[in-house]
Amino acid sequence: MKSKNALYAQSGGVTAVINASAAGVIETARRYRNRIGKVYAGRDGIIGVLTEDLIDTSKESASAIGRLITTPGGAFGSCRYKLKGLDENRAHYERLIDVFRAHGIGYFFYNGGNDSADTAWKISQVGEKLGYPLICVGIPKTVDNDLAITDNCPGFGSVAKYVATSIREAGFDVASMAKTSTRVFVMEVMGRHAGWITAACGLAADKAGDAPQILLFPEIQFDEDKFIARVRQVVEREGYCAVAVSEGLRNKEGKFLSETGLKDAFGHSQLGGAGEIIARLVKERLGYKYHWALADYLQRAARHIASKVDVEQSYKLGAAAVKLAIAGRNAVMPVIERISNKPYRWRIAVANLADVANKEKMMPRDFISEDGFHITQKCRVYLSPLIQGEAPPPYKNGLPDYVKLKNVPVAKKLPAFKI
Repeated sequence: MKSKNALYAQSGGVTAVINASAAGVIETARRYRNRIGKVYAGRDGIIGVLTEDLIDTSKESASAIGRLITTPGGAFGSCRYKLKGLDENRAHYERLIDVFRAHGIGYFFYNGGNDSADTAWKISQVGEKLGYPLICVGIPKTVDNDLAITDNCPGFGSVAKYVATSIREAGFDVASMAKTSTRVFVMEVMGRHAGWITAACGLAADKAGDAPQILLFPEIQFDEDKFIARVRQVVEREGYCAVAVSEGLRNKEGKFLSETGLKDAFGHSQLGGAGEIIARLVKERLGYKYHWALADYLQRAARHIASKVDVEQSYKLGAAAVKLAIAGRNAVMPVIERISNKPYRWRIAVANLADVANKEKMMPRDFISEDGFHITQKCRVYLSPLIQGEAPPPYKNGLPDYVKLKNVPVAKKLPAFKI
C-alpha cells in the first residue's frame, strides 16, 4: 500500500501540554513509515491549511520533536477560526480538499476543544461528499475541561495544578499581612460556562478555613448579599479571605458580570474583569483592603509546574490518534476513560466526533457544596488524580529551556486563496 502523508494542526487556546500531543502524533507516525509518509503541520491551525501554509516536520530532528513534550504554547501556531457548514461555504471545503490532494494528504489530525471538534467533524464528512478519500481524527485539548465523553481534557490537569498552587501560596502571603494590610485576595481564572478551573482552586484548601475560603462558579448565580455576608464571616473568623472566581460568573439575570460586548472569532462573548468587579464590591460594601489578580495566559502557559499525569495523557492521546487513523477510523477522537480513583487508573477509549462537537460538560451540582461556595469531597476525589506528579522541563541558566522548531515551509503548489 502506498503511504499517504498526514497533516496535523493545533486550534484554539493553547496549553502547557498541547505540544506533547503533537510529539505523540509525529513520533508515532515516524514509526509507521510504511503507512504514513511525511507529517505536515498547518501553520496557525486551519488557517494554514486554507492558505497552503504548511510546515514540514520531517526537517526537525528526533531530539527537537522529543523536546516538544516539555515546551508550552503551540509549536506550529494556533488560531480561532470556525468553519461554516459545507452548504454555507463550499469554497473553503473545496480549498481544503485541493490542498490535501496537492500534497498527498490522506490523514488529518485536528488538536483542539469543542469548536475544533466541530471543525474536525465537518472535514471528516467532506471528503466523501467531494470525492476525496480522507481519514480525519480529532485530538482533545482544552484547559476548560468541558469536552463531552472524555473523563478529563488534556491541558486541564496542568492548569488545575497551577491555580491550586498559586492560590495556596497567595493565601499564605495574605494571611501573614492581614492584620495591617490586605484582608481579601481575589484571583480570577478561566472558565466561560464551566467552573472546572475554579473548582481546582479548591484543592488548595486541605481543611476548613484554608485558602481559598470562597469559590465563585459560573454554574451558581451570583448573589451579592450572600457573598458579602460570607466574606465578612470568613474575615472575622480567619483574619483574611481568599476568593477564586470564574471569568464566566453570572448575575441573577443570567448575564456575565464581566461581559465586554465584544465577540471572538467563534462568536463567544469576550470576558475579563470578573475578579476586579468582585474585589471592588468587597471594598465598597465592607471597606476591606484588597488585591486581585488575573491568572489569564499564565495559567495555561505554566509548563514549569505541569501535571505529570496531564503530560502522559496528552502524549498518549496524540499517539492513539495516529493508530486510529491507520486503522481506518474516520470521524473519531481518542478520549480518556477513568477505570478507578484509588489507585488512579485510566485507559484510552474512542468517541465519535459528532458526539463531541459543540457540546459542553458542566460541573455536576453534587461537585459543588450546598451553599455554592466550595467543592465537595466527590469533586475532590475526581480532581485530585489529575494534578499528580511533577514533570519539570530542563533548565538552563536558571530558566526553563524550551525548544523552538525550525518550522520549514512546504513549497506551495496552488494559487493563493483569500479567507
